[in-house]
Amino acid sequence: MTLSSYRDLIAWQKAIELVEIVYQATARFPRCEIWGLSNQLRRAAVSIPSNIAEGQGRRSTRDFLKFLAIAQGSRQEVETQIIIAERLGYLEAGDSQRLLEQIRELGRVISGLSKSLEARLPDPHAS
Repeated sequence: MTLSSYRDLIAWQKAIELVEIVYQATARFPRCEIWGLSNQLRRAAVSIPSNIAEGQGRRSTRDFLKFLAIAQGSRQEVETQIIIAERLGYLEAGDSQRLLEQIRELGRVISGLSKSLEARLPDPHAS
């Protein structure tokens, strides 16, 4: 897998799309949440493509895998916060479900990328 830029990664592209949607959704949150859940959700969403980019830029497969794991953690954080926002009435169920499906799809893409990278690592059990 030869890439000229992290921007070529489908995982990064999907993560950027998620950031845009999260920003649009949180713009409709109550004003009292501007420094609460809205801010936390935006920061977690931005963390996903940021970690994908940073990991790819490290030029080490093991480092890239570490940053993809961090991106997955942030993805799960966003998923949890979307569920909370829906339960608090900040998101309608349909909007929440669309976001959650996009988040799950991103998780599958990141997992696929991680598995692809893991396959390139030397077998620690080989002699």
